[in-house]
Amino acid sequence: AIDEWVLRAACKQGKIWQDAGLSVPRLSVNLSVRQFSRKSLVETIEEILHQTGFNPKFLELEITESSIMQNLDDGIHTLNRLRKLGICIAIDDFGTGYSSLSYLKRLPIDTLKIDQSFIRDMIHDSSDAAIVTAIITMGQNLNMKVLAEGVEEKSHADFLQEYHCDEAQGYYYSRPMPSGDVPTFLLNY
Repeated sequence: AIDEWVLRAACKQGKIWQDAGLSVPRLSVNLSVRQFSRKSLVETIEEILHQTGFNPKFLELEITESSIMQNLDDGIHTLNRLRKLGICIAIDDFGTGYSSLSYLKRLPIDTLKIDQSFIRDMIHDSSDAAIVTAIITMGQNLNMKVLAEGVEEKSHADFLQEYHCDEAQGYYYSRPMPSGDVPTFLLNY
């Protein structure tokens, strides 16, 4: 399946960068709803990590809220098994799915990724700004890292820095690039 190929290719590339001495803090890979619901997911990921030699502590799997909520108990069990391997777990597009706070505290996750739809207008829309700052505070108080998606302007980066958002990603920092360009980018950033 394509999603398994993507994960394998990412781990292979991550291992190449690590062997070259590059400091790659974390490699993030999205898991589809279908992929997350597979009973063999953990074993497949274990096999890929073993075959590629990629250290699981540098792998972060991004999962949407709706993927987990399809079967909460099984989802939590799967997340716990992945974390036992040393893999980090991120909730992708946070704020656009179920966002039930009672479930959030039960989920074994490391990172909340604030959906770009809130970031895009937070400078001009006080409601979006309030949601972003609330997610940052809540996530950090739950001992999660908070990452803002879709940062495209300096004003976005400044706002997020002012409110102590842990991490950010988006065109303001870099456009997507071929894997061959990453070493130069990392050395110069």
